Amino acid sequence: MPRYIDVHKNMKGVKLEDVAEAHAKDLKVQGKYGVRFEKYWLDEKEGTIFCLSTAPNKEAISKAHKEAHGLLPNETFEVREGN
Repeated sequence: MPRYIDVHKNMKGVKLEDVAEAHAKDLKVQGKYGVRFEKYWLDEKEGTIFCLSTAPNKEAISKAHKEAHGLLPNETFEVREGN
């Protein structure tokens, strides 16, 4: 299954605890969309959140995020891991 990193920008003031809460909500709905949310990172200074997941397509990620907490990514990239 493809792996993706989605990016949520302009999240000024967001804290790691906020992202953890949103991630927990993602985990509750991920199966409905065939998504597996794996990890997340936060750049507090820039207000940017990065989410790593596997999913059948980009749309499934957006649908899961929308249902879970309403925070849609600004960009989603399909990625492949290297050495």
